[in-house]
Amino acid sequence: MNLFKRFKYTIEADLHHAFDKKEQKNPIAMLNQYIREAEKQTEQTGKLLERQGQLKEKLEQEFKQNADLLAKREAQLKLATTSGEQDLIDFASDEVAAYTARNNTLQASIEASTREYFELERKFETMKHKIKDMKVRQLQLMGKENVTRAHHQMDGMIAKNNKTNFEDLESYIDKLAYQIDKDHEVTSFESRLAQLEKNVTEDTPVLIENK
Repeated sequence: MNLFKRFKYTIEADLHHAFDKKEQKNPIAMLNQYIREAEKQTEQTGKLLERQGQLKEKLEQEFKQNADLLAKREAQLKLATTSGEQDLIDFASDEVAAYTARNNTLQASIEASTREYFELERKFETMKHKIKDMKVRQLQLMGKENVTRAHHQMDGMIAKNNKTNFEDLESYIDKLAYQIDKDHEVTSFESRLAQLEKNVTEDTPVLIENK
């Protein structure tokens, strides 16, 4: 038995250690799992709370029915006492005693059920608040993770090991700009030469052959 317990505790310790490592590796994933489990437990607690409310209502219905029967038997006991018939008096007395005892039991059960219902309701509301808090924490961690990733990517882009990439890109842009300027310059020269040719043609008189 001791060996079994030792084996059980060893397994549980290994599992807790594994979960701790997983939580350190990916805390958001673990938080998501906690939230899902908490929501499931809260849903189950809500069903238990609803069930407790139904049981409380049934106890109250039983109490009302028993109280009505008790009042009826008490009235019958008075009539039997007035009539002087001992067997009726004994029967009515036993009935009054039974309904009175049940009435006390039901009243105590209703009071206990009411306390338990409000206790469950309070814990249920606390669980819902805890889930809300965890979801807020989830958003905070997601935002922090997103910022961390963004910083990591940007730091990687401007890191020294990427300096060559930026230099190559700048060199390419410089060459491209130089080629564009050169092409524009050639185009300008061609345009000016064409204009000169046009001007020369316009200034040269047209010779008309004599027939």
